[in-house]
Amino acid sequence: MATPTITSLAPLLDRLFSQAEAADGATQAAVADLSDADRARMMRSKTDYRDLYARLKDAPLAVSRETGRLLYMLARSSRARAMVEFGTSFGISTLHLAAGLRDNGGGRLITSEFEPSKAARARENLSAGGLIDLVEIREGDALKTLSTDLPEQIGLVLLDGAKALYPEILHLVEARLKPGAIIVADNAGFSPDYLARVRAPDSGYMSTPFAEDVELSVRIN
Repeated sequence: MATPTITSLAPLLDRLFSQAEAADGATQAAVADLSDADRARMMRSKTDYRDLYARLKDAPLAVSRETGRLLYMLARSSRARAMVEFGTSFGISTLHLAAGLRDNGGGRLITSEFEPSKAARARENLSAGGLIDLVEIREGDALKTLSTDLPEQIGLVLLDGAKALYPEILHLVEARLKPGAIIVADNAGFSPDYLARVRAPDSGYMSTPFAEDVELSVRIN
């Protein structure tokens, strides 16, 4: 039996997670002059988030190890062959999704990153993991980069960029979501409009809060 790709990636992922954890102090320092209220406001704003993420342009902003494992498990169990990710950062979540894609027999993962230096780091990490051939990294404003040339049927979506834009990104991909498609929204509590959308009784989704402020939704029609 072939070794699962996620197992082969373990040394690389462990190194990247360790680097992300070591950078936590610098990440906190980058926003130390902001009050908790200011941070929350910038996270929820559809315009001020740019200033926040400019401060964090060198921060990994990685998913947790547990969320990474969840992403791989969902990719595998759903047998998704086309995925979309909003918010690449250094590519840790991308590696987990692409590993699932590889073990599903291949396919296409489109991911979007606003910061060019982060996109470059992600490409390096995906190349190191032997998965770059499955991934298309689109640099720039995701409202533009994810508005065209999407797969006909998307099986899994990860939302982990600017939280205020979650409803808009969902709108961009919604027509391409196949029945049963999975949407994982990290830190979804910062996007009340998104939560209201996917939790509405007539939304076409079943949705539930999951671990670590993750909202897990499934397209049901």
